[in-house]
Amino acid sequence: MTTEPDISAKSLARLRERSGLTQAAAAAEIGVSQATYSRWEKDNNEPTGAARRALSDWVIRRSQAAGPLSAHAAFPVRLGISDPEKAEELAGRLADAGYSRVEPPILQPAAAFLDVSGEDLRRRMFLTSDAEGNELCLRPDLTIPTARLHLAGANPAKHAAYFYLGPVFRQRETGSGEVQQAGIEIFGREDREDAEAEVLAQSNDALALYGITDAELTLGDRSLFLSFIHALDIPDAWRRRLIRDVARQSGLGRDLAALAPAPSSTSEHSGFLAALDGADPKAAKAIVEDMLSIAGISQVGGRSAGDIAERFLEQARLRASASLPAATHDALSDFLTIETDPVSALKELKALIASALKSGALSSDAPLRAGLDAFARRNDLIAARGINLKRVKFATAFGRQLDYYTGLVFEFRTPRLAALGPLIGGGRYDGLLTALGAPAPVPAVGCAMFVERMTEATQ
Repeated sequence: MTTEPDISAKSLARLRERSGLTQAAAAAEIGVSQATYSRWEKDNNEPTGAARRALSDWVIRRSQAAGPLSAHAAFPVRLGISDPEKAEELAGRLADAGYSRVEPPILQPAAAFLDVSGEDLRRRMFLTSDAEGNELCLRPDLTIPTARLHLAGANPAKHAAYFYLGPVFRQRETGSGEVQQAGIEIFGREDREDAEAEVLAQSNDALALYGITDAELTLGDRSLFLSFIHALDIPDAWRRRLIRDVARQSGLGRDLAALAPAPSSTSEHSGFLAALDGADPKAAKAIVEDMLSIAGISQVGGRSAGDIAERFLEQARLRASASLPAATHDALSDFLTIETDPVSALKELKALIASALKSGALSSDAPLRAGLDAFARRNDLIAARGINLKRVKFATAFGRQLDYYTGLVFEFRTPRLAALGPLIGGGRYDGLLTALGAPAPVPAVGCAMFVERMTEATQ
């Protein structure tokens, strides 16, 4: 007889924190809403039936991945601490490296963040409004405020390199909502791969300053990922879903399984779903709302009939178009499971593309050549700056939860304190300045250095 794992509220919270997950990320892995998961963790409201089985399976998987509770993990992460002298030494080194210090206003227009990062950020922001009713916020990060300062200059396309050190404000489940953040932002550099290598090298130097020798660097490439999935014949609804999975770092395995080649037989509802998928969106929504009305359903879990109808139609589009040809599914799965050092990854990518061309999953490799060439240049430039590529991990399915990234993404983490999250994280965001009002795209790359986390991880 199998013993059910501990799914009490305290146990769930402890396991999630050890795993370095937010409540939203944990809920996505289990397949429930954040509100549902939050009730389990905060109210000790244990689920029943299928939800209980899904939660138990997740607890078992996460417990195995997290390993035994370490001496560090027995205590809450001590965020809110910092070493002011060390932080200023970091600032001095960045100034000596040629970066100009900026101190953007703490109070910022909320729209600048919500328009770029999405409404999901709203629940983590400290919001207020001015006398005219304009929505303002305490800055939740320093990348966008620095970009806004750069835009205020005479020529946004001109090369400039900035650094910052100061507080940012985000609502968190535990601890202070104010934390110290350092970072660098480089705008207008056309030698993109060299600029990326510079950001990685500066990050590596910052960790060395704090005495952190066991930080692990993970790289991803959003541009290469997007180029590949757009080169494959995949329905748009599923492309959007896969892009979201990679950004959120959850749900990818489930969706790849859903896209697997299916038997020729169809379900009793497939014709109805296909008809909805092909119908006028407004008409399809009206049909579903009428069906809900006939069934006497006006609201479920705080969601209106219209909300339920939109969610149902999105699922209908996904189900009607699920199941890829075997060659396409194999190419997609093989691509998204590449996880090795960058030099080996480049070889695997070239072999995979050649195989996909042969199988017919790809009709041409032209959309991918530029990305592979940039990948090779970046590898050489990173190595030239003293970073051992054999100790770096590249994962095609690695992403970060900010929509403005357009190319390289990266994080440094320490395995000693997994619950800390990334010590440093960043990447390329060439579309950010246009989203904030620039007349044309401007090359941009940078990173955020989380001062409290680096202080906590000091060895």
